Amino acid sequence: AFEYSFVKIGEEYHIMATELVKSVMDACHIENYEIVGEPVSGAEFELMRYHHVYLPKEGIVILGDHVTLESGSGCVHTAGGHGVDDFNVSQKYNVPITVPVDDGGCLTELAGKYAGQRVWAANKTILADLTEAGVIMGQVHIKHQYPHCWRCHNPIIFRATEQWFCSVAKFRDDVYKAIDTVKWMPDWGHDRMKGMVRDRNDWCISRQRTWGVPIPAFYCKKCGAYHITDATIKAVSELFRKEGSDAWYKYEAEQIIPAGEVCEKCGASEWTKDTDIMDVWFDSGSTHAAVLEERPELSFPADMYMEGGDQFRGWFQSSLLTSVAAKGCAPYKSVLCHGWVVDEQGKQMHKSAGNGVEPSEIIKDYGADIIRLWVASSDYTVDVRAGKNIFKQLSEAYRKIRNTARFILGNLDGFDPNTDCVADDQLQEIDRWALAALDDLIVNAKAGYDVYDFNKVYHAVYNFCVVAMSNFYLDVTKDRLYCTNGVGRKAAQTTMYKILVALDKIIAPILCFTSQEIWDFLPKTEGMNKYVVFEAMPKAGQYAADDAFKAKWAQLIAVRDEVKKVLEQARAEKTIGASLEASVTLYCNDAVYDLLNSIPMDELADLMIVSHVELVKGEGGSASAVEGLGVAAAHATGEKCERCWKYSADIGTHAAHPTLCARCASVVEA
Repeated sequence: AFEYSFVKIGEEYHIMATELVKSVMDACHIENYEIVGEPVSGAEFELMRYHHVYLPKEGIVILGDHVTLESGSGCVHTAGGHGVDDFNVSQKYNVPITVPVDDGGCLTELAGKYAGQRVWAANKTILADLTEAGVIMGQVHIKHQYPHCWRCHNPIIFRATEQWFCSVAKFRDDVYKAIDTVKWMPDWGHDRMKGMVRDRNDWCISRQRTWGVPIPAFYCKKCGAYHITDATIKAVSELFRKEGSDAWYKYEAEQIIPAGEVCEKCGASEWTKDTDIMDVWFDSGSTHAAVLEERPELSFPADMYMEGGDQFRGWFQSSLLTSVAAKGCAPYKSVLCHGWVVDEQGKQMHKSAGNGVEPSEIIKDYGADIIRLWVASSDYTVDVRAGKNIFKQLSEAYRKIRNTARFILGNLDGFDPNTDCVADDQLQEIDRWALAALDDLIVNAKAGYDVYDFNKVYHAVYNFCVVAMSNFYLDVTKDRLYCTNGVGRKAAQTTMYKILVALDKIIAPILCFTSQEIWDFLPKTEGMNKYVVFEAMPKAGQYAADDAFKAKWAQLIAVRDEVKKVLEQARAEKTIGASLEASVTLYCNDAVYDLLNSIPMDELADLMIVSHVELVKGEGGSASAVEGLGVAAAHATGEKCERCWKYSADIGTHAAHPTLCARCASVVEA
């Protein structure tokens, strides 16, 4: 409690907070006053009785935590019927709650001679009476924040009214247990929900609105007591099931309530209906019963509830409370919470600010899948930014994924997976590496989908398409695809076919339109569905490689990167133009030599995208980041084949094709 002083003004003694004495005297323009004695704690005045300043009634002094020393005198009038803080402290001291204001904002008979006046108009009358009674020390106009109606912007009057409540305290522990059974995404949702349930009061489930789901309660016309029994609930339930809840407004109370019902308090049997409706959160919070349990194709509990962070106070919580109260368990197995969509600067979108993004315009420019890809690429656990620049950048990523599929489809022209697929032992090592990379993608995508981490799926798909496929595998295999026939080409096609089938299934939940477009062009085998969304996700493990194989290819790729650096230098020095104009000599220690020599030289040249590769044991060339490797590049000898662009000494050996190498000539003749 604060300290209070006795202030003598003339022959009167006034009690006010010690810290506010000067500000009160200044506001009332009182210069001659005296503080008498020592300050005392406000607790000393608790439960003292006082006379009303001008009406013939008494009251008691009570202590409230809502009283502050920011303004006023430290002594406030407490109206238990017109404010939450006032109501709570009045309840604490068993002070009767009176509400002298009716539904129309006018004072009732409880206000005595002021009855019938509107609240705001009565202020002037009451102030005049206070002045006439000589109990006004001073008047001050203050500016402060006051709640207003969001719709009409008029000031609000708080009134304590009779409402229906759901007592949460009686099953709060059961709610805690139910919260522990739910998977929360993100994890902090668990503690947030527990905290809200712990700190909440009883749930007020009634609202005063013109229309809504009615509260099925009846009131005795004689004594006003409410009347709810198993029989009345059953009658109302059967009526609503037959005609809908609007039947409550269609029929009189006597037409709804079962015959023979009598008031438990006075024995009368004439009734009125409750005019309140259910809180809309009670409506939405009951959907698990109305939807999941009523529809045979669905099941309870739901696999997931998904909404924004504000629903911890709303739908998430109301659903949890109704389900635990009725069934003793949570209505959902998991809850996913996402952030809000904001503009590119992180500001909330408003029509007045003109910073909104119209989805139809984005779809018109980039297609519908770009919206889905934007969602998948974002961290939805926080606010997600959206704007034209963001969608423009994302369209580039989408194009790279799409172009990867287009390239593969283009090279599958004429490929029949039913007859043209080669056995695994006929695949080149780089084909097996590509399938191993696909297996890693399958693992990462499943891990992301399993926990609804779509951002992880997006990045795995993007990196696979751009880094593993476009920048490496598809680039390296072009020579086999364009310049050869037979097993080598079919091995590459077999690999790419398996890759695209699996990749398309992986992207289907995100890029639903693009994936179906790809699926329509894919050559099919028996048992494949018409629609990709009906396909099962690819299973990990069928293309997995052991650690030794992965380590080997990681080092081969590192060697390739070092060769590319030397080729860039040769290109800068005008020694070569395209990389196929180069012949590369690799100087190796024993370990690197054995590694590179395990790959056929023509495949190694394709891996480096050069015309010739020579391995030499020993030191030489430019030092590299790969231990035991030196690299030297020179212009390739021989002539350039017009078909494969490789340099070779056998150009023109086929008389009918003087500008082609022997390999390309045989392909053309085939």
